[in-house]
Amino acid sequence: MVQTSARRLADVASKVGVSEATVSRVLNGRTGVSDATRDAVLTALDVLGYERPTQLRGERARLIGLVLPELQNPIFPVLAEVVGAALAQRGFTPVLCTRTTGSLSEADYVSMLLGQHVSGMVFAGGQYAEADASHAHYERLVRRRLPVVLFNAAVDHLGYPRVSTDDAAAVEEAYAHLASLGHARIGMVVGPPDHMPTRRKIAAYRTVVARTGAPELIEHAMFAVEGGQAAAVRMLRQGATALICASDLLALGAIRAARRSGLAVPDDVSVVGFDDSSLMNHTDPPLTTVRQPIEALGRAAVTLLVNQIDGLSVPADELLFMPDLVVRGSTGPAPRANNT
Repeated sequence: MVQTSARRLADVASKVGVSEATVSRVLNGRTGVSDATRDAVLTALDVLGYERPTQLRGERARLIGLVLPELQNPIFPVLAEVVGAALAQRGFTPVLCTRTTGSLSEADYVSMLLGQHVSGMVFAGGQYAEADASHAHYERLVRRRLPVVLFNAAVDHLGYPRVSTDDAAAVEEAYAHLASLGHARIGMVVGPPDHMPTRRKIAAYRTVVARTGAPELIEHAMFAVEGGQAAAVRMLRQGATALICASDLLALGAIRAARRSGLAVPDDVSVVGFDDSSLMNHTDPPLTTVRQPIEALGRAAVTLLVNQIDGLSVPADELLFMPDLVVRGSTGPAPRANNT
């Protein structure tokens, strides 16, 4: 026990850059320590996984849980970087949690973060966007009155503030671009049917298609290159000459499907993605995609979260941010035989 306590003092002191005596004063509630140093010691204690003294357990740490689905999609590391930097500017430390295969579930991460006395949580790509998933862990946070912010569309009953890319505007921009190139058979490759951003994209697509009188071509897929490839194969069999994909990874899968079908991109098939990570300018061909304004989204999310932590009134509204269509080499004129 004595050895463990001594190691804890040494580890925390090294992390913060103060003496072990200073750490001891904080942990024992003594005076003579500045508020900034006290906060830094408590944050280091939480980050290193040491249990707080009983008298300090009721206080929330200056830690923020950032819960992401995975890091293989390049958009999520970018989001983590933006949110992490904005939190650091406000004096908070992000705790990154990713739901990769074999790791903890989202509900497990919520329990772990609550055990660390976090001041709030930010979720992206989580179960809040899946209509058929369990939302009990979010409802637990509502009962705890813990500050939370969500990225992109969510089921209606949670009542959290959200920052979202305007899915309808994204689809309209992509469709208008492809139509201007002469494409008449424009398909949509989207995520699972219960995914709320997917539902929004489909609704916008159907509105545009109904207005133009074009055929409706929709295929669902898992959010991965392989999912995009499988869905695109089905779409190409239906005669689509252009595909709007709900993520850049789906779009890369669609390009792979076109090539394995003996088709050239963009000469035979045009492909549009969604997200625009920095790598999409270096694909072959460079990917035309709808750019999510990640910098603006991330900073707005942190502002909403910190305002909640500071006790300010934050409406449970959704802030919609306009996307930008970035035209590159994966889109071109419709094939002549289909250009009527």
